[in-house]
Amino acid sequence: MATTTPTRGAPTPPAGGSGAAPNGRGTWRSRLWRFDDLASPYAYIAPFFLIFGAFGLYPLIYTGWIALHRVEMTSLSTSEWVGFDNFTKILQDSEFWTAVTNTFLIGVISTVPQLLVALGLAHLLNYKLRASTFWRTVVLTPYATSVATAALVFALVFRADGGILNWVLHFVGIGNTDWGNGEWTSKIAISVIVIWRWTGYNALIYLAAMQAVPTDLYEAASIDGATRWQQFRKVTIPSLRPTILFTIVISTIGSMQLFGEPLLLQGGTLGSTGGNEHQYETLSIYLYNYGWKLGHLGPAAAVAWAMLALLLLIALINLIVGRFLRKSAA
Repeated sequence: MATTTPTRGAPTPPAGGSGAAPNGRGTWRSRLWRFDDLASPYAYIAPFFLIFGAFGLYPLIYTGWIALHRVEMTSLSTSEWVGFDNFTKILQDSEFWTAVTNTFLIGVISTVPQLLVALGLAHLLNYKLRASTFWRTVVLTPYATSVATAALVFALVFRADGGILNWVLHFVGIGNTDWGNGEWTSKIAISVIVIWRWTGYNALIYLAAMQAVPTDLYEAASIDGATRWQQFRKVTIPSLRPTILFTIVISTIGSMQLFGEPLLLQGGTLGSTGGNEHQYETLSIYLYNYGWKLGHLGPAAAVAWAMLALLLLIALINLIVGRFLRKSAA
């Protein structure tokens, strides 16, 4: 006997009759079924959009509104329309461009070594090792450490007077270095903190991508006589290209938001101003000074939108580079 399977779009009529229920009950149930079929997907995704709208979209729009007004921390209830004066003010401020330069340099110094070391660690962890879960946990441990704890510990390491690093360098004939007050040494100190915290995180991302590479590619390369280094360059790296671009974007966003490490490197007034000569002041520190120390929320909001514009520009550059690499690989 042939049977038919009911579909989602066509509800099954009630059993025990021709399908027409008295008093229009079948029609009501059919309409309810169709409404549930159409509305359920939107109901499932609605919480995400509600949370995003409340904690993501609304603050972004409100920050843009503040950037076009004069709003002071001492009088939040009053505002005055100034147009793009806040943007003009920060763009004409030399300290803003110093913060942009510092953010870019610290980002490069921290991101490039970080991703290279993470790639090497992931390659080592990809081999069959004893207690592999233990080593992966050890690699991820710095990421689980709070930024305040890491910055305070490294502040002791990089202290000019009695710091652990200067004590070690003393044995190789290098004199005491004032890491926090130097133009480049301060940037290197902050970059070391960032590298220590985020290398393990990126290594596990690379490891997951490496394990998704088909083993047939390695077997074919091995049959062709390729060494392990050649397999790494010709098979692993091309397969990880999308993942590498992803980590570059994420690391760039993280470097643009760098705040805790420079704030706590020296602490106090020096940390909140990015050093005695603003030698390691980042955009986040610059925004913090305008908004919370000076109380000028309009320029602070303008800085936030300037940071967003820089991130969009960097993302566009990464997109263009990614398309170029895909076309060249094809």
